[in-house]
Amino acid sequence: QVQLVQSGGSLVQPGGSLRLSCAASGSPLRYYTIGWFRQAPGKEREGVSCISRSDSTRYADSVKGRFTISRDNAKNTVYLQMNSLNPEDTAVYFCAAVYSTTYFCSTNFVNYDRWGQGTQVTVSS
Repeated sequence: QVQLVQSGGSLVQPGGSLRLSCAASGSPLRYYTIGWFRQAPGKEREGVSCISRSDSTRYADSVKGRFTISRDNAKNTVYLQMNSLNPEDTAVYFCAAVYSTTYFCSTNFVNYDRWGQGTQVTVSS
């Protein structure tokens, strides 16, 4: 089974950028669909982006054009590049994985069964 370890969360000013990493061990990540999710205090977990094993991607409307998901199979890592951050992006961010052969991916968290530990992203001046 794949295990996921996240890194990259931080405090950043509005308009700034961050890159989150989700490194896998125990299994090649290329066989998995990976999703990024976030949860702000008092809010439900929200799907941010996903990438399928075929590299098809999907983004929430709130991050489209600002966030980019990518994978490096050689490093067994998936990234979430976040640009033009605003305070509404403040949340704990999670990566998640599911073994899948489908071309498209889903940003519904119920479809994922392996989760990273979460990392805090705070956007504030």
